[in-house]
Amino acid sequence: MEKTISADSEIIAKIYKNVKMGVDSVTKLLPKVSDEEFKTKLTDQLNGYEEYAAKAKALLCNRGEEAKEETPMVKFWSSVGIAMNTMMDASSSHIAEMIIEGSTMGITDTTRIINEYEGKPECKEAVELARDIVAFEQKNIEVMKNYL
Repeated sequence: MEKTISADSEIIAKIYKNVKMGVDSVTKLLPKVSDEEFKTKLTDQLNGYEEYAAKAKALLCNRGEEAKEETPMVKFWSSVGIAMNTMMDASSSHIAEMIIEGSTMGITDTTRIINEYEGKPECKEAVELARDIVAFEQKNIEVMKNYL
C-alpha cells in the first residue's frame, strides 16, 4: 500500500527540489568565476540555498517524509546546460544573466505553489517558507543585475 503525502509535505518536497537545484547550479558556476567580488555574491547565494534546503529537509523529516532531489537525468542535463552556456562566455555578466534566469524560474515555480496552497490551514508553514524563498530569489536577482 502506497503512503499518501500530506499537502504541506508535498509543497515542502517541491521547495526542497527547487532549492537543491539552486545549490547544484551555483556550485557548478562558482569555479568558472574569476571576479572575487562576484564570487562572494554567488557564495552568499549558495549559502542561502543551502540554508533553505536544510530547513525544508528538516520540515520533511519532522513529518516522517524523505527529502528527494531531482533525478540524476535532470541533474545531468542541468550540468550540460551550464557547461554549454559557459563554454563560449564565462563572463560575470553572462553568469549573472544565467543566475537571473534560474532565479526567475524558481520564483515562477514557487509562486505557483503559493497560489495553489495558500489559504489551506494545514499548509501555512509551508506557504510561509515558499514566500521566504521567493523573497530570497528576488533579492538574488537584484544583486545579479549589478553584474549585467
